[in-house]
Amino acid sequence: MTPDWQLPPGVDRGLWDYVHNEPMVRAYDDSLAGTPLLRDDLRFTERHFPKPGTLIDLGCGTGRLLLPFAAKGFECVGVDLSEAMLAVVAEKAREAGLAIACQKANLVELDDIAPASFDYAACLFSTLGMIRGEANRRQFLGHVRRILKPGGTFVLHVHNRRFHLGFGLGKKGKEPGDRTMPQARGGAELTLHHFTLAEIRNELETAGFTLKEVQAVSVAGDLKWPWCFGSVRAYGYLIAAM
Repeated sequence: MTPDWQLPPGVDRGLWDYVHNEPMVRAYDDSLAGTPLLRDDLRFTERHFPKPGTLIDLGCGTGRLLLPFAAKGFECVGVDLSEAMLAVVAEKAREAGLAIACQKANLVELDDIAPASFDYAACLFSTLGMIRGEANRRQFLGHVRRILKPGGTFVLHVHNRRFHLGFGLGKKGKEPGDRTMPQARGGAELTLHHFTLAEIRNELETAGFTLKEVQAVSVAGDLKWPWCFGSVRAYGYLIAAM
């Protein structure tokens, strides 16, 4: 077992256990089947990635975003810390006859990716919140800004810290906004950082991004009537920035 002091920057024991959990990876797609966010974030990305170009999915999981865009003619690259997840992506790509490049990397350490390489970047399903520590999250966002071409678009998803006034999202973690919860298939507790809208807006603007669209989402999909107490009703946000 890799000792805690040797874990990559921004990766804690819970995340390390999560990405190396083979049973979880094998059951990943089935466990998420029917989740409304998977439908909504695909629609959101399709709106902001309107024509084929180079696309990098950061924290790509099993490739649910990569396959439909590769089928549309996008040149796709999937990045993930989990070799098992990337193996699933490669298998799906072979079966579909699609060319998808896979790269194992820690999202805080993307120095090997050349500047201005991509037209589009995505970081969905609260992957940004899995990175431990504000400084590490900022370093990741700086990498995204660097590897996007001028005018390129970044789409991401974050959980809302104020959802139900902060109740029901797991127990509080070490940093404000962190929430921890047991992993369904074993391993150390998994911690997710939850953002206020002002916080994620500030983090993106600090990294050099300008917001294009913010869509509030609920546990059932797109949030209805977001103007009505949306800051506490929204389970999270889909955000497009450039």
